[in-house]
Amino acid sequence: MVKGGPDFTIELKAMRKGAKRVCGIDEAGRGPWAGPVVAAAVVLDPNNIPHGLNDSKKLTETRREALFEPIMASAKVGIGIAEVDRIDRDNILQATLWAMAQAVGQIDGVALALVDGNRAPQLPCPVQTIIAGDATSLSIAAASIIAKVTRDRIMLGHDATYPQYGFARHKGYGTALHQDALRRLGPTPLHRRSFAPIAALLAAR
Repeated sequence: MVKGGPDFTIELKAMRKGAKRVCGIDEAGRGPWAGPVVAAAVVLDPNNIPHGLNDSKKLTETRREALFEPIMASAKVGIGIAEVDRIDRDNILQATLWAMAQAVGQIDGVALALVDGNRAPQLPCPVQTIIAGDATSLSIAAASIIAKVTRDRIMLGHDATYPQYGFARHKGYGTALHQDALRRLGPTPLHRRSFAPIAALLAAR
């Protein structure tokens, strides 16, 4: 636990009321112009919580990578990945909620799901949405790390296929480097054609 960071209070209260498995859910990749959106669900072991968990946005890439394996080794983890075709077909929100449900479905016996944000996926268990949940709940913070590291690794893999786009650096976000590559080279199959910048580029070509 990080001083001033997320804690295990919400989970412990639910567990005292009989919820044996409380999972935190978060996503990574709603904003980028390319690549999948990834959701993670994590049920932490109260007796074996990795030290240093925090909102993934507050951690360096090195620290997130260092925490990934301890979380995977000590917790029950599910990962859902919504690819670009689903994002373009269903919209980014629905694709995100689908990925969250897929992640939770990989963990047996979840009694309560704590979801970062204010939109809840359809799950076979009670759901509690929490604004800034990754800064409040250790379970959501752990999920944010798993989702972020998983997605970053996916985008690093895509960088090898499309090295001229710089995916290893910007992970698909609309940086100046990414915009310049798009202007010069056009979109790849990884680009979200339903997103306004990509749709505008396609319309102008």
